[in-house]
Amino acid sequence: MGEVGFEDILYEVADGRATITINRPDRLNAFRVQTVRELAEAFEAAADDEAVGIIVLTGAGDRAFCVGGDVRDPTQTLKEKRSLHHLHERLALGMRNNGKPVLARVRGYCIGGGNELNTLCDLSIASDKSRFGQAGPKIGSAPLWWGCQLLPLVVGEKRAREVLFLTRQYSAQEALDWGLCNAVVPDEELDAEVDRWCTEILRRSPQGLRFAKLAMNAQSDLLSGAVAHGMELVALNHVHGPEPKEGIASFQEKRPADWRKFREGQGPEPEAKK
Repeated sequence: MGEVGFEDILYEVADGRATITINRPDRLNAFRVQTVRELAEAFEAAADDEAVGIIVLTGAGDRAFCVGGDVRDPTQTLKEKRSLHHLHERLALGMRNNGKPVLARVRGYCIGGGNELNTLCDLSIASDKSRFGQAGPKIGSAPLWWGCQLLPLVVGEKRAREVLFLTRQYSAQEALDWGLCNAVVPDEELDAEVDRWCTEILRRSPQGLRFAKLAMNAQSDLLSGAVAHGMELVALNHVHGPEPKEGIASFQEKRPADWRKFREGQGPEPEAKK
């Protein structure tokens, strides 16, 4: 059964499973305002559908699960940025408080806001060709939509600081070792493994799953205030701050960002182009 009216995502319900697919493979499934709105609507639809026992989130194509916000289609004004952040809050609420397990099916790049989506999911199954990481400080920002808040709980504080400060990319096996995903399988076995997990979960009590999910979220729900504060800072910084402008410009111009001008002394040279 398809859901009518979506442009950036695909929504299908079959055999007790709702599958939500970010359908922008030409952008490595980067999300824009419309994408976030449609994701929120899809999670709300799945939450209200009694035929749905588990929700699978994935990305179209073979190259990426999601690489976060589309810097080629950025919000321009403070009003637009705040509106987008309200949609992010709605999406996170739809993922965390719907009472049904959410499983990320990860293939390819899972970077930036994409890794925040992965972190917000209850479970994650990854192809061995996947790459994980955060990009915030690389483009003059930080992952304040649950990334900075949840990553320390998921991978430990020291490791989270490494992920956030160095903005490296990590293999699927490293992500598994740290707890960023639950299982890694050969790429050709990804769908079969996702099916196995979904089938097993669908044999469990819906009420029991709901109680377990809500109870386990109780502690991290207290972080919602930090998320709200962080999103306001990001809104102000992206519209009025010079560093995100440099970060986004460097990405669009395919050059290393030069952060030296934002320090009093001369910092390190920009990274060599790879």
